[in-house]
Amino acid sequence: MQALNTFLLSFIPIFVAVDSIGNIPLFVSLVEGTTKKERRKIIVQSVTTATVVAVAFMFVGRWVLNFVGITISDFQIAGGALLFVISMRLLLPTQSKGFLVDSREKDIGVFPLGTPLITGPAVLTTTLMMLDSFGPAFTFASLVVNMFVVWITLVKSDTIMKIMGANGTRAFAKIMYILLAAIGVMMVRKGVIGLIGR
Repeated sequence: MQALNTFLLSFIPIFVAVDSIGNIPLFVSLVEGTTKKERRKIIVQSVTTATVVAVAFMFVGRWVLNFVGITISDFQIAGGALLFVISMRLLLPTQSKGFLVDSREKDIGVFPLGTPLITGPAVLTTTLMMLDSFGPAFTFASLVVNMFVVWITLVKSDTIMKIMGANGTRAFAKIMYILLAAIGVMMVRKGVIGLIGR
């Protein structure tokens, strides 16, 4: 039971940061006009890219921080502020995740879907925080399960859009962005407490 609780505590923040449901409308618009075979290829590319980037950063990110002399408290404050700013931009009525997309690339599974839409600054920052709080095993498991959830939502995107509708997916995304903002505030708070306690 303790292991399940720890897993859920590491899974939920990453789930909020990944925002698998909120990515669906943009995914549908990006793959519009593609065949089923092309769409399957894009989904595999995007989930693979997102997973590789997140896992690589999970193991290399800490080393990079140590190399440049950044403490966990420093990263918590900067990362929390970044999460808050991103969530605020996404919560604005005139903004969407489209502001993260510069152009429609040929390999949209890699960019912009794989990164930065699935695995972006929010996911990378949250992953390092979960790594520090719950260790590599639970963080890795949470990442893998979250990417499996992403794969399911992309494969079933048309069905989900029919059930929830465009307004439903947008409303769900807004709730996730509010939670993301709250997580950002929590990270800043922990970072400040960590600096004060040094």
